[in-house]
Amino acid sequence: MGLWAAGLPSLNDRLDLGPRLLGTVLLLISGGALVSMLAAGPLVDRFGSRRVCWVAGPLSALALLGPALAPSYGTLAALAVVFGIGLGACEVAMNAHSVEVERAYGRPIISAFHGTWSLGGAAGGALTALFLRAGVDPQLVLVVAAVVVALLYLPAARLLLPSAPASPEAAPGEAKGGTGGSLTWGLIALLGLAAFAGHLSEGAAIDWAALHARWVLGTDPAAAPLAYTIFSVAMTTVRLLGDPIRARLGSVRTIQLAGLLATAGYALVLLSPLVPEGLRVACAWTGWALAGVGLATVVPVLFSAVGAAGERVGRALAMVTAFGYSGLLLGPAVLGYVADVASLPVALIIPAALAAVVTIAGAPAIRSLLRASPPAPAAPLPEPARD
Repeated sequence: MGLWAAGLPSLNDRLDLGPRLLGTVLLLISGGALVSMLAAGPLVDRFGSRRVCWVAGPLSALALLGPALAPSYGTLAALAVVFGIGLGACEVAMNAHSVEVERAYGRPIISAFHGTWSLGGAAGGALTALFLRAGVDPQLVLVVAAVVVALLYLPAARLLLPSAPASPEAAPGEAKGGTGGSLTWGLIALLGLAAFAGHLSEGAAIDWAALHARWVLGTDPAAAPLAYTIFSVAMTTVRLLGDPIRARLGSVRTIQLAGLLATAGYALVLLSPLVPEGLRVACAWTGWALAGVGLATVVPVLFSAVGAAGERVGRALAMVTAFGYSGLLLGPAVLGYVADVASLPVALIIPAALAAVVTIAGAPAIRSLLRASPPAPAAPLPEPARD
């Protein structure tokens, strides 16, 4: 994903796409991903997340060869769907496995998993900028990366859990086949709205940060990918620290702070073209960094809250995930159409507003979930010392 996002300016220049056609490509990727997500859920239930990761991981990487080698817009559009299918299946399998690992581990760890995902994004952006500055052909970068990343999946997949860990006994209210004793459909919708808002704001940065630097601020083509890299590095750093942060502040305060920081970051990005020319890039980069800090904990907090609500939360987790990734995948494409009709700064007002929705919807949803969820069993007291 990092290589794809950082390579978008070069792909746009090679095929002369523009905002409208580029937005269509992103929309096609979204469509393919959403279709494969619907199919991947039953596959995970039937064969296990480990097996789906084994297949979807390498295929999602090799599917990047299609957009990388596409000689025309028509070919790119068709192969973008295939690329999206691989991404969607891989995302569902990885998130399902992270819930299994956290349950087996016994304490919060999902944020660290998302941190390593962001680390890959930062590495992809940095490597792309480095190779472009060295004069390496952008197509060659993507082709080599697709093959190498596919091979890297194999040793990692061998270390996954061989099967889902033993689940605890069902919580009260789950025996009748509902979504869970504390997860009502209204609460799922509110959690889904917060996930949608957070994912769309994140997706806007992934796909449009580098293009904002190139089109709006007029930065050098080799330096433009650094805007996304800064966002990704900030997100990675905070996600790797997100589990201790949530343990200290609590889930409600963490989600409140996340939305406020992300909104402030987007505000700086929107203001960057208006500041003196020498400060524009610094203002935008500061904004992307702040947005990365804010958005870092949104998805891990929401996913962990759903996963901890009880045993039978598969449907609820799938719905919240679908809400979220529809924002991540559909949002950037919609921004492309708005940018074509108006401008990219006008389009970025949308994720700026939705970053505030993270706080507005996420905080009350998690607060209600915490109130309704059965209390966790108390840790056993240490045995008294014996003489």
